Amino acid sequence: MNRADRITVQRIAGALGAEIAGIDLAAPLDESCLAALRQAWLAHGVVFFRDQPLAPADFLAFARRFGAVVEYPFVKGLDDYPEIIPVVKLEHERVNFGGIWHSDTAYLEVPPMGTLLLAREVPPHGGDTLFANQYLAWEGLSEGMQALLRPLRCINSSAKADVSRTREDRMRDNAPAAPPRQYEAEHPVARTHPETGRTALYVNVAHAVRFAGMTEAESAPLLAFLFAHQVRPEFTCRFRWRPGSLALWDNRCVQHNPVNDYHGFRRVMHRITLAGDVPR
Repeated sequence: MNRADRITVQRIAGALGAEIAGIDLAAPLDESCLAALRQAWLAHGVVFFRDQPLAPADFLAFARRFGAVVEYPFVKGLDDYPEIIPVVKLEHERVNFGGIWHSDTAYLEVPPMGTLLLAREVPPHGGDTLFANQYLAWEGLSEGMQALLRPLRCINSSAKADVSRTREDRMRDNAPAAPPRQYEAEHPVARTHPETGRTALYVNVAHAVRFAGMTEAESAPLLAFLFAHQVRPEFTCRFRWRPGSLALWDNRCVQHNPVNDYHGFRRVMHRITLAGDVPR
């Protein structure tokens, strides 16, 4: 049985991210241990674990201790574990899965709370993932810009992902039967986190199309500013994967971007998505 007093939490960057050690995620977690993990996750936005070669059943069991697991709408899961999505780039492929800064599936009416990603096979170099703290992105804006943005809502569309070539959101030959061809949802630009009460900037370049009540042309200059601002280096951290590494990020206040710098090599990850809430 894992205990909270054995866990260590080490920050990896000034903006966000912490590596957690002293825990076996395949073993039972007592309530104090689970509470410590959630506290670290909420405090750091994304947490990382090393040397966790979890079998699919153990990976799924751990995810369910954190929240309700939901299936991803565009990519078929593993045959025996449909909630686990294979995230694969093969040696001959040039486009990676979700290869742009984004919050997962912001085009859904109820976007996910969080995402877990477990490394199965990694290239000898490259393939890191970047993360960006959207609390800091919001707090880094001037009072005048915050006042302008606070009442605005943004239209997010899965169709934009096709244009921006994010493999994550494109229809796949092995997609679930008859999924909708396009999702669209309207969300607040300034999102209040339901657990921390903090405000996060909630737009992303992969899915945000325009502000509600405005045209795309009218929205474009301000969105372009926000897209550049929210991933400033001082808001980010970078994680280097090893087989058995696991990341758990808070999709409500963190964006991520898998770096596509390992052409000619294979990278295989398993992903689980946690159900969220309607952004407020």
